[in-house]
Amino acid sequence: MKGLVLAGGNGTRLRPITHTGAKQLVPVANKPILFYGLEHLAAAGITEVGMVVGATGPEIRDAVGDGSAWGLAVTYIEQDEPRGLAHCVLIARDFLGDDDVIVYLGDNLLRHGVTDLVRRFEARRHPAPGPDGRVEPFSAQVLLARVPDPQRFGVAVLGPDGTVAGLVEKPERPPSDLALVGVYLFDRSIHDAVRAIRPSARGELEITDAIEWLIHRGHRVRHQVLDGWWKDTGALAPLLEGNRLVLEAVEPAIDGTVDGASRIEGRVRIGAGAVVEASVIRGPAVIGEGARVARSQVGPFTAIGPGCQIVDSGIEDSIVLRDSRVTGVAHLAGSLIGREVEVTRTERAPGPTRLMLGDHSWLDLGA
Repeated sequence: MKGLVLAGGNGTRLRPITHTGAKQLVPVANKPILFYGLEHLAAAGITEVGMVVGATGPEIRDAVGDGSAWGLAVTYIEQDEPRGLAHCVLIARDFLGDDDVIVYLGDNLLRHGVTDLVRRFEARRHPAPGPDGRVEPFSAQVLLARVPDPQRFGVAVLGPDGTVAGLVEKPERPPSDLALVGVYLFDRSIHDAVRAIRPSARGELEITDAIEWLIHRGHRVRHQVLDGWWKDTGALAPLLEGNRLVLEAVEPAIDGTVDGASRIEGRVRIGAGAVVEASVIRGPAVIGEGARVARSQVGPFTAIGPGCQIVDSGIEDSIVLRDSRVTGVAHLAGSLIGREVEVTRTERAPGPTRLMLGDHSWLDLGA
């Protein structure tokens, strides 16, 4: 089986951050979201990965390289502009050949990875004959999650035998609460499907249409309901929630310097070369390599990137990307701050400040 990671798209829901960077490289607990997916694929025994990239391709290439850091061999596949998930499979035909494939959205964040999903797919693809001697293989498997707001997602309709009987994209009246997570497994028949379908009303080749094509032509599509949490990190709220969930499992470690006037509470990881002076760090939280925290309160649920400076400030439930500086801000909460951003306040004021700032920004919070 090969992996196909979709790392293109414009990331419009995370603008202005994604004006200058790939949404898949926004860090969660100081690790790019994309890296979690690569780790999951490697853990599942995948060794060959196709990476579909778009306008942010050079940045993705710089971050991932040849994939050897994860024991993977990565092949890059260029997509001229976002044309749908099925289009990604279409242009990856030469790379995939006739092998089975796991399609993985690069901004997905899954608690338990995909190892069990891959194992079940491989076992079910080549089942033992039944009592009557018949063998009933299947062509695809989708990962589903129960959600409170299924109208925001592609929703699965299940048949009496447990196979997927149909899919509905963002229905006004959802037929179930089972949403498509963004992880799909296919055999070679998916290539016939993506060639046969036509663009949707929004001008894209939809993976849901390709799966429907398979179903209507007698291909069996199995499902697995997700065990554990899942976050589509393409917007601010789920991104911060994903950061909280990952931080809850952080392994505490202090590789930097913490002075005697500081206090560390709970699960906190402090990177090499980081300095904490006269501050309180409340876990779960991570402080990146070479960062400096002085006379401040950080956390809980906060990730401070490498090279950042947090001075005379309070920050919680937030993500701060590398080389940014926050000075004199009493209460910063629920925020995503880009790279090389400066946030300052000339005079302190009560109440929290909520921000979403793009890279290379400068903001002066006056009195």
